Amino acid sequence: MNHSILASLAFVLSGAVAAFSGGPSNESFHVLSPITHGNLTIFPVVGGPEYDTSRFLTLDEGVRSGSVIITEAGSLQGLVRRGTSVSRHAGAEVNRLVLVNNSDRPLLLLAGEIVTGGKQDRVIGADRVVPPKSDPIDLSVFCVEPGRWVERTAQFGSMKSQMAQPSVRVPAMAARDQQEVWNRVAAANQAVEVTSAAPLVAGRGTTSYAATMAAPQVQEKIDSVAGNYEGILRELRKAGAKGVVVAINGNLVWADLFASDDLLTRYWQKLIRSYAAESLTTVSAKGEATQKSAQAFLDRMSGNREVIETEPGIFRRVEVSGDGYKVFTLTALTPKTDFNVHVAKMTWQGEVRSPFSPGVMLR
Repeated sequence: MNHSILASLAFVLSGAVAAFSGGPSNESFHVLSPITHGNLTIFPVVGGPEYDTSRFLTLDEGVRSGSVIITEAGSLQGLVRRGTSVSRHAGAEVNRLVLVNNSDRPLLLLAGEIVTGGKQDRVIGADRVVPPKSDPIDLSVFCVEPGRWVERTAQFGSMKSQMAQPSVRVPAMAARDQQEVWNRVAAANQAVEVTSAAPLVAGRGTTSYAATMAAPQVQEKIDSVAGNYEGILRELRKAGAKGVVVAINGNLVWADLFASDDLLTRYWQKLIRSYAAESLTTVSAKGEATQKSAQAFLDRMSGNREVIETEPGIFRRVEVSGDGYKVFTLTALTPKTDFNVHVAKMTWQGEVRSPFSPGVMLR
């Protein structure tokens, strides 16, 4: 039995899903003028209610302080509290890790965050909140290092400076298909090897997405793109920006929205570097993303199908499927945090395609 998700409901809707699930509406969030360097365009998003998100602990903060522990399912002994059964964590599995939050703050996990170590690196497959002083929870993950199943470390660290790029997040969040995640990882690794001016020293011979992206030549490439946007963070905060809409080659592909400018600030480095990686590994037809089209992309949050997963008193996760897109909304239900924490929207046609070779299906 999965004790993490205690209730699940799927049904079909045709009405105002955004109003039902608390998602953004065209009256609440507004897109500002774009900032473009190369083929990456960022539209800052302002508006909406401002919430106090200071109580939330991020994955990087928790791992760095030692208050958040992530292990393979079979390596939990000695980390659980007295009286807690560990029988359901008997063996390591590709798509499951175990996490303990020993802090006195709710932990926020975002889909696309990468943890490294254990028997292979993994990417978190869905947004969630973990309560303070939690018992061990099963963490749904996907492998982003298919070539290794030998323990490197007993506990996992986090890929601090970057999260998975949108094209790797898509199959994890929307398709929930391990093979498609591996296909996307392979395509991204291949693409950065081709676009890097020199052979990958740290990434040579590895199937690890994290190791490839951490190779010096790739870091230099990502820095060259992300560096153009890191300086705008102060201006984004002045404007009260709570999120961004992202376009690659003039094609709108993604949006990340948060409950506060504080959360956008805390995740900014990881997000902008993930967008930069996407810009370096994507070959697509040239489009024309404008402020008007970005606003329209942001306004379309309702759909014809909604799936709700709830852990009572902790979080609610809503997935909305629309015409050519999916929207994922995480609502925290812990004390003093009863509001939407993060909304992610992706372009989605129901199929996964290679970001490196347009038109080639990855199945």
